[in-house]
Amino acid sequence: MFKVRPLLSALVKHTLTLKTNGGLYKLCCMMTEVSKDEHTAKLMKRANEENKDSAEVVQAAKRIKAEGEITEDEKKYPKKKVVLLLAYSGKGYYGMQRNPGTSQFRTIEDDLVAALVKSGCIPENHGDDMKKMSFQRCARTDKGVSAAGQVVSLKVRLIENITEKINQHLPPQIRVLGLKRVTQGFNSKNNCDARTYSYMLPTVAFAPKDYDTLNIAAFRLEPETLQRVNRLFALYKGTHNFHNFTSQKAPNDPSARRYITEMSCGEPFIRNNSEFAVITVRGQSFMLHQIRKMIGLVIAVIKGYAKEVVIERTWGQEKVDVPKAPGLGLVLERVHFDRYNKRFGGDGLHERLEWDREEEAIKAFKEAHIYPTIVETECQEGSMVSWMSTLPIHDFEATASVTQDNKDQKQDNAEEGNDSD
Repeated sequence: MFKVRPLLSALVKHTLTLKTNGGLYKLCCMMTEVSKDEHTAKLMKRANEENKDSAEVVQAAKRIKAEGEITEDEKKYPKKKVVLLLAYSGKGYYGMQRNPGTSQFRTIEDDLVAALVKSGCIPENHGDDMKKMSFQRCARTDKGVSAAGQVVSLKVRLIENITEKINQHLPPQIRVLGLKRVTQGFNSKNNCDARTYSYMLPTVAFAPKDYDTLNIAAFRLEPETLQRVNRLFALYKGTHNFHNFTSQKAPNDPSARRYITEMSCGEPFIRNNSEFAVITVRGQSFMLHQIRKMIGLVIAVIKGYAKEVVIERTWGQEKVDVPKAPGLGLVLERVHFDRYNKRFGGDGLHERLEWDREEEAIKAFKEAHIYPTIVETECQEGSMVSWMSTLPIHDFEATASVTQDNKDQKQDNAEEGNDSD
């Protein structure tokens, strides 16, 4: 009796244990299946993350490699501040300055920047943002205007044979003729003290207004007329209010006051059986179309369309109708850095910004690309003769209307897109 109870108790306990263990086993199985699913999900997630991480690692590796290459390149060719001496024929170009987003209007800087990138002087991304290379041109030139001595400042990699490599990627009508190291803070526009321009024109521009312009080749400028031309050009010397020689400048605008140190016309010479002459003008800086209007007004006086007193009247408060000579013959001859040369030219570290050694190359470029283009275009298209036919429509006695000024401004914007010569 007493022995049966312990046996029954043990049997019941064993049964309960089996039931309990079975439930636990099922529970464990269920939990194991859940764990397997979670584990599978985690593995898949981890795989995705690892793939993503791998892709990022690959990209990072590529970046590091690229940066490493740039770093090595820059170690070999460190970026330094330099100036480039440029010469170019402006025919077919919409001026000097690059205008991003207007690719149909090709400029000199478009071709220059492309050559700098292709030659390896600057990184490719600097071509899209010129500020990255601290680019600055000394003078903007208008549509069709040429240059024999333009200067730009920028930071470049000083690769071997740098000017030759840049020129390899430039068209023949644009050339880098010289390169010099400058101070880190140098700015070609701000450090420029003066600019010298020339203007080549057929002397028939100074013929009497009743002269037969169909017979251009027969005209020869008389010495007395040349003397009078130079006497009128001399009136421009000094500081004057040139608000009438540009667009949209008020008479009281301080920026309209400009300082002219030299202006004269040289002796005539023969090209393609026609007589030409070169006008030279030097000043601190010039506004949009200023030089062309200074020349246009003197031509109007010499030809008899306006009286001499009109020149001094243009410096007054009233608005005067001043004709603008064609842009074809205008050339930026050279830019001057007198203050910079005085301060840094003799410090033993920097060269003077003078181009005596490049003078022969400058002359050769003008003879090969600038003068022939001006002469041939003038003889073929007759831009000066066509312009002279518009002189009678100008009223030099009356005050020009604001409406006419606005009309000129719209024409200027459509033609040039720049704001200084």
